[in-house]
Amino acid sequence: MIISGIISAWREVKPIVIGLVSLSFIGIVQKCKWLSVASALFLGWVFYFFRDPERFPELIAPDIIFSPADGRITKIEQINESDFMQGKCQRVTIFLSLFNVHVQHNPYPGTVKFINYQSGGFAPALFDHADNNESNSIGLQTQHGPLIVKQMTGLLARRIVCWVDLEDQLELGQRLGLIKFGSRVDLFLPSDKIELLVEPGQTVYGGQTAIAKWC
Repeated sequence: MIISGIISAWREVKPIVIGLVSLSFIGIVQKCKWLSVASALFLGWVFYFFRDPERFPELIAPDIIFSPADGRITKIEQINESDFMQGKCQRVTIFLSLFNVHVQHNPYPGTVKFINYQSGGFAPALFDHADNNESNSIGLQTQHGPLIVKQMTGLLARRIVCWVDLEDQLELGQRLGLIKFGSRVDLFLPSDKIELLVEPGQTVYGGQTAIAKWC
């Protein structure tokens, strides 16, 4: 699982790294100091942004649902979800800044039964109308019920990457994909089957922070 995540992340960043290394080399050969320094600094930022640290759950219990992403919870609300959940849900919205890890993790073991990519806008992820941004929804059927992890673009996020397919059996914490660059992730949970353990304003970490538990 770890190796798979690293290989997938490298595939996404490889063209950028090769380009920046080439620019840095050209700067050295041409004795263009500003080009070498700028390329090296940007290369360092790229490695920082695409970092993928290993995560371990803060609680060990079979009924705990973990955060799918790093970031800050900006909103928790009850909505109706008709595409996969087909009922009332608690939607937990997580905002990812440019400084957060942008790899998403599976919040609970289950089988991928629904994947839906929707085109849309690129509004700032903190705004309410970002609900209509471009997105990718991953629906899982678990032993307790369904849930959805929704990857969403933001003002600077222009690409959503999904590393799972329909009927994949996912382990807890398995890497789902990533979003390039500042963005948002929504977690949909069935209202009548879970107890929330977080609140708006709280900082969470993908695959590590307990979000809710099954009732």
